[in-house]
Amino acid sequence: MAKSALDKDLNKVVNLETATGDLSRSLAFPGIALVFLLGAMVVAAFYAVEGPLSYLVIIASVIAGYMALNIGANDVANNMGPAVGSRALTMAGAIAIAVVCESAGALLAGGDVVKTISSELLLPAVHLETVDFIVVMTAALLSSALWINLATYLGAPVSTTHSVVGGVIGAGVAAAGFSVVAWPVLATIVASWVISPVLGGVMAAGVLAFANATILEREDKIAAARIWVPVLISGMAAVFAMYLTIKGLSRIWSASPLQVLMLGAVFAVISWMLARPWVMRRSIGLENRSKSINGLFRLPLIFAAALLSFAHGANDVANAVGPLAAIVAAAGSGSTDVAAVALPLWVLAIGAVGIALGLALFGPRLIRLVGEKITKMNEIRAYCVAFAAATTVLIASWLGLPVSSTHIAIGAVFGVGFLREATSNRGVRNPAVQPYSLFLNTDRLNKTPEEALANFQKRERRRLVRRQHGLQIAAAWVITVPAAGLLSALLYWLIGLLIVA
Repeated sequence: MAKSALDKDLNKVVNLETATGDLSRSLAFPGIALVFLLGAMVVAAFYAVEGPLSYLVIIASVIAGYMALNIGANDVANNMGPAVGSRALTMAGAIAIAVVCESAGALLAGGDVVKTISSELLLPAVHLETVDFIVVMTAALLSSALWINLATYLGAPVSTTHSVVGGVIGAGVAAAGFSVVAWPVLATIVASWVISPVLGGVMAAGVLAFANATILEREDKIAAARIWVPVLISGMAAVFAMYLTIKGLSRIWSASPLQVLMLGAVFAVISWMLARPWVMRRSIGLENRSKSINGLFRLPLIFAAALLSFAHGANDVANAVGPLAAIVAAAGSGSTDVAAVALPLWVLAIGAVGIALGLALFGPRLIRLVGEKITKMNEIRAYCVAFAAATTVLIASWLGLPVSSTHIAIGAVFGVGFLREATSNRGVRNPAVQPYSLFLNTDRLNKTPEEALANFQKRERRRLVRRQHGLQIAAAWVITVPAAGLLSALLYWLIGLLIVA
């Protein structure tokens, strides 16, 4: 009796310590984020141009830092989620790699998208006063940050690019009417809602089907892996070499299409020469089963996730600092013609540090959703997702198709899952069966409605792809641009009132 009472008391102590630790983290993380935002304000106050509009630059810098935190919390999950879900990386390892690579990509190859924001979304023929332009960009930053924050809280990975676009358009319409918007550009963005996930899903399913046919379904899996794993690795290396040249390193090197192709071919040959003996050594003594083959993809998957993070940092840091750079340029020159302005290093640093910090503090939740909740991942499936994401973005860039890297990555995860379901005996035999059909046949099946509902829920749990997550994510995608736009228009009006007052 005494021992039982002691155990209960010890359990209470353990539970109290756990609750205290959870409370401390819940308070510490926002506190660290607040310190970062204060630091961004100090940096902006030190580097901002002097003049009557400098206070607006300082305010915008804090908002840009808040936006960068939300990008890190939401967007980076698409790159690291599959690697964590496959157990190739621990959560701590994934965050450490992503923080380094995101920061390196942002600082070394961060792109300048001021032109896209100021000239392609808002027509240059429509003149905006300098203060109006700054308020438009400030409202766009704040609205997109708030929307991404809400989406992260609800567990929905959304496109940060689309959030910024919606914010700029909403504030632009509030400032100068509907004529200010370049509607063809918006139409291409709407098209990407369908194009991006479909391309990503088809590509990922195709890569996984290829791996199944050439390796996993062969009688001698080890011998097949020694032939085809180096081929898949060399293909990945070629794609990433071209992808990083076009998307990640464009700021420091503008390569011609022929140079890009030649670079891809060189990396393909070199990586195949390195991968072949490595696979031979690693495959010695492996059991002839699929689980053993998974281990051969672990190291390539880690490299792929790191490279995706580098490219993401190089490109998507602009979603946080692009509007801020436009504000800095407009406040300094007194003109809204900021299309060719360079990105200041201190502005880029706010974006890089904010993304890394947002990932470390608030990223694990969505990483688990992408990597574990949609469909079960292993190293091969996660590798196919990374391969498909990079390949699809590369092809779409060459063809000029409007795509979203976020939508492509999520589509790739679903594509892998649906292929698993289609080729697995564990999948639901007739996925087209609707819930109400079970109730229509309750008499014939001799089941009560409660029993029929329980049977349907059981069948849903057997599915290899969780449809409810897909519906939630798709709904968030569809409403991202209008939600960010409406919120931005409201914020433009409120900020304008404050400035006037």
